[in-house]
Amino acid sequence: MIEQAILEITAELSQARNIVIVPHKGPDGDAIGSSLGLMHFLKNKGHNVDVIAPNEYPRFLKWLPGNDQVMIYEKDKTKADELINDADIVFALDFNHLNRSGDMQEVLTASQAVFIMIDHHREPSDFANYTYSDAEMSSTCEMVYHFIDKLRAVEKITPEIATCLYSGIMTDTGSFRFSATSAETHRVIAQLIDKGAVNHEIHNNIFDTFNENRLQLLGTALQNLRVLPEYKTAYITLSQEELDKHNFQKGDTEGFVNYGLAIEDVIFALIFIENKQEGIIKISFRSKGDFNVNEFARAHFEGGGHNNAAGGKSELSIEDTVAKLNSILPDYKELKG
Repeated sequence: MIEQAILEITAELSQARNIVIVPHKGPDGDAIGSSLGLMHFLKNKGHNVDVIAPNEYPRFLKWLPGNDQVMIYEKDKTKADELINDADIVFALDFNHLNRSGDMQEVLTASQAVFIMIDHHREPSDFANYTYSDAEMSSTCEMVYHFIDKLRAVEKITPEIATCLYSGIMTDTGSFRFSATSAETHRVIAQLIDKGAVNHEIHNNIFDTFNENRLQLLGTALQNLRVLPEYKTAYITLSQEELDKHNFQKGDTEGFVNYGLAIEDVIFALIFIENKQEGIIKISFRSKGDFNVNEFARAHFEGGGHNNAAGGKSELSIEDTVAKLNSILPDYKELKG
């Protein structure tokens, strides 16, 4: 962000404000971690702050400091609308198009608040008054750290803030193994540990709290894994019936898509998850190296994201969606073995 923008934002935050923080629909660790980390920071500065998530998020994030203060829009629309209408400032975190806010889009569009976007996805829209966008950054949580730094307030980072931001960076970088993990990312992580983030406890709370149903669902996913060696591609399918059999809860399939990339010579991995309630197949894309899944998702599956991690959807059946994938792959010479 340019210095003038920082000066203006500092002026906006110089007196107590009503502030609403909004993550994207289907919030993940980065979205919730950045929202709660920023919430603690702004509350400590004397602001009245509410975090409103469009819908529910995985239970393995529910332990984060401040989780009990998150309002779910789908469950409390009337109160949430009031808070948004009364807000002086709205922070949009980890998304850059208002349609990513789900059912909140209408009330956010009508809001007269000052909008501040902090996000690391490509091709941001221009809905915000102030935009901090960096697609090369590992995560929005890392960007929130830098935002606090730009406000010259790193010394105000508490253990609660550090825990939230560390959690989001860790999850969005695949435990620091994705290519967007830079030397600067590790320097930020070191600062957060110094500020009170207990790294092994955070890892245990997020990754070592599987229940039996989730492990059995993983087993089903791995049984459904298919490899296309001629295209250096692997994919997983999960039907609604299979999800229901294992009492699927939001977040249970988090990270499943990465198992495809663990196979030697595979550089492109996908998971197709049937959602009969919405009438779509939800798709996650991951890649190694230079294969751009952001472009692939945008071109074929109404999605997008980052170079090596993206999402999309299909309104076809799960079988027809897989058939569509197989028809597309021959067009990508970089995938041919």
